[in-house]
Amino acid sequence: MTEIQNGNQEFVDVALTVLDHLEGDDFHPEAVDAALRLLSDRRRRLFLEVVTAYEEELTLADAAEAVAEREAGRSVVELSPERIKEVYISLYHDHLPRLLEAGLLEYEQERDLVSPGYL
Repeated sequence: MTEIQNGNQEFVDVALTVLDHLEGDDFHPEAVDAALRLLSDRRRRLFLEVVTAYEEELTLADAAEAVAEREAGRSVVELSPERIKEVYISLYHDHLPRLLEAGLLEYEQERDLVSPGYL
């Protein structure tokens, strides 16, 4: 089996798992579509994963470092400051506002603290 075929099988497995989970639930179709669009971005999913993994609120800068590490598969000390800054700016200007609007995150701008919004 080629790498592409393996990737396709993984896609099929993920898609079927999501569909199985949704089957029988009474979710409004527009809500499902909106959630899937919101979660379609890998950086956004990693951001949510990082924030929910902490037991307490964390700074957006710390979240950006953790997201950059996960994206690169390397330690933060191996990443350039420019890379960390790019992730921070992306989180602040793009992903954070979307996740705030969806109610998935809370953000205290004065202290630059982010936490899950659904707990």
